Amino acid sequence: MVSTNSGTTAGGTGNKPSRARRLFSFPNPVNEVSARLVATGVVLMVGLTIAFDLKWATVVIAYGFVARVLTGPSLSPLGQLVTRVITPRLGLPERPVPGPPKRFAQGIGVVFSLTALVLTVLGAWTAAEVVLALLGAAAFLEAAFGFCLGCKIFAVLMRTGVVPESVCEECNDIWARQRAA
Repeated sequence: MVSTNSGTTAGGTGNKPSRARRLFSFPNPVNEVSARLVATGVVLMVGLTIAFDLKWATVVIAYGFVARVLTGPSLSPLGQLVTRVITPRLGLPERPVPGPPKRFAQGIGVVFSLTALVLTVLGAWTAAEVVLALLGAAAFLEAAFGFCLGCKIFAVLMRTGVVPESVCEECNDIWARQRAA
């Protein structure tokens, strides 16, 4: 079969996305319970990295953020642990929230974690620790209070027209439902 640009196969299975398209996708909506648990994992990793001078762990943290931005939980060990093991065992009801703001927040995590990694490689460990601490603080806000700093920035960018409404049309609907609940 011949692959088409739309992710379907010519003469094949209709609108089924290709394997690569399924891999390099981000869930929408996202389960808020899982998102907060991933943030908890980030807080723990960052805290241990700083407390025990685990410079090598900046690679693990950066990989996790890059993997989650590109594939959601698919290639993220922390994402897999949370979505396949921890969240199902908690028995909590799903709390769907829009995916695009969460992906944007993960993208901010990529910037911070890669910055910390580059600083570590360049021998500027103290500066890397500061960047990691800022990353950990943002993750803590999400984990402890459900306050997604990146999501708030995304909302401001949508309101100012930097991010088109078409990127996240369901944001208004889901956020309105959350306020009503």
